[in-house]
Amino acid sequence: MRHSHALFSLALTAGSVAGAGWNFVQNGTSGILALEAIFVSPTLAIFFDRATNDPLTINDHPAWGALWNQETNTATALDVKSDTFCASGGFLSNGTMVSVGGHIPVISAAVDGRMAIRLFEPCADPAGKNCTLFEDPDTLHLEETRWYPSSLRIFDGSLMVVGGIHERTPFYNVDPVNNFEFFPPKDGGVPRPSAFLERSLPANLFPRVFGLPDGRVLMIANNQTIIYDIEKKTETILPDIPNKVRVTNPFDGTASLLPLSPPDFTPEVLVCGGTTTNDQIQPANLSSQDPASSQCSRMTITPEGIKKGWEVEHMLEPRIMPEMLLLPNGEVLIVNGGQTGYAAFGTVPDAVGNQSNADHPAFTPSIYTPSAPLGKRISNKGMPTTDIARLYHSVASLTPQGNILIAGSNPNGQVVNGTKFGTEFRVEYLNPPFMSVARPVLSNVPSKIAFNKQFTINVNIPKNLPASSIKVALMDLGFSSHAFHSSSRLVFMDAVLSPNRKSLSILSPPNNRVYPPGPAFIFVTVDDVTSTGTRVMVGNGLPPPVADQGVKL
Repeated sequence: MRHSHALFSLALTAGSVAGAGWNFVQNGTSGILALEAIFVSPTLAIFFDRATNDPLTINDHPAWGALWNQETNTATALDVKSDTFCASGGFLSNGTMVSVGGHIPVISAAVDGRMAIRLFEPCADPAGKNCTLFEDPDTLHLEETRWYPSSLRIFDGSLMVVGGIHERTPFYNVDPVNNFEFFPPKDGGVPRPSAFLERSLPANLFPRVFGLPDGRVLMIANNQTIIYDIEKKTETILPDIPNKVRVTNPFDGTASLLPLSPPDFTPEVLVCGGTTTNDQIQPANLSSQDPASSQCSRMTITPEGIKKGWEVEHMLEPRIMPEMLLLPNGEVLIVNGGQTGYAAFGTVPDAVGNQSNADHPAFTPSIYTPSAPLGKRISNKGMPTTDIARLYHSVASLTPQGNILIAGSNPNGQVVNGTKFGTEFRVEYLNPPFMSVARPVLSNVPSKIAFNKQFTINVNIPKNLPASSIKVALMDLGFSSHAFHSSSRLVFMDAVLSPNRKSLSILSPPNNRVYPPGPAFIFVTVDDVTSTGTRVMVGNGLPPPVADQGVKL
């Protein structure tokens, strides 16, 4: 029996911390379109784009990969061999970042990326000096060609690669990859067929996939939901998303596993946005002015919760292609997207600007508070409004510093300037109120933490914070692309503050199913003021597949 004595409290409303309040700051340009984003160190994110005509260059050709330095707000070109257009990715149990899939390039500088596996080893230099991306397409590749796949780090520390399409499609998935595979490979390298992916056609690209705390995988595609058991190779059908709302590409809503809390780590999933458009209507009969859905649906993934079904509420505006980010205090940020239209580009007859299938950008973020009563969970009180549209091919990510990086937007086939909804290179940060006040500072954090172990860190808490509420979050910041955060996760850990307020005694997650082994950031939130995150390795740090660790729940 695990003990639970963490101090949890209702999260304070947005803007409640004394300080500058929430604010947007535009800082730097991304060099390439930020179509995909993942933080690979405390200071560095990788951006990927399509191999086309980005302004940043390397080896006398346009770059389509870049290291973004959070400290200098500058981009350095990465030497990428294969086209990363609409790929996915995540981390392995040993900390290696893996990028999977891509597309057939339109420029000769790149090679076909549809079977690509790209490796970025842990990078110690804060500026990314001598840090490289490794590719060997002849010997290291997927079993299937995959464009628009999703990925998920699972309980043995390997990457599960889900779905996608073989060839380029203008809109729907008409050449589907109805299977899963793994990296490193399982099953002798033979992909596993998926009846779920077959049933959820044709609007099932970038399926939303989540690791449940028992090791099974929750999958959402189109308006359908299942639990897939990797070990038994079985699927369990769950209730459809209500009111015929569809939430995967080209009808992108977004979804997130809500924070997992001790002692039970009961999983709940939240799905927001998308559209009620019928997936049998061809894009020639759709419009950039068709309203998106404002619906949010939430379900507890237990036998009782599944029987009860989805609980429905609504965002303050409809959103297609929104992003949903877990925040270290347990709240959820909803940002980006359009209020009408669809994902993809150049397929509806009334495309906006050059090729945008969507219109009416949603410029004001909202905060979703999971612990608030139904109907009162979503607010934009105190939230700022940007003037930069973030539509198709945009990203957002919590940063290790605790603010939110927002970049990209390009509903066009290549870099296009001088048009409404052209290619967007400006990088923005959305700063929470605590960024402008004295914050808790963590020190002596172990670089590696085992499962179900007590460990101690030092914490310097500002004198003005009474420490009436302390939350310790273990987070995977996820891989952002196409309105989804592959492998994004927040697990709260039990924590006890010492009487002198100088140290925290913390109990790590019970096992590798509650938190899949691999890299994480620890954030401490004291009275709604969040520290900078400290990077740790969770588990034994070995390459996958790793054996079960910790204790069973």
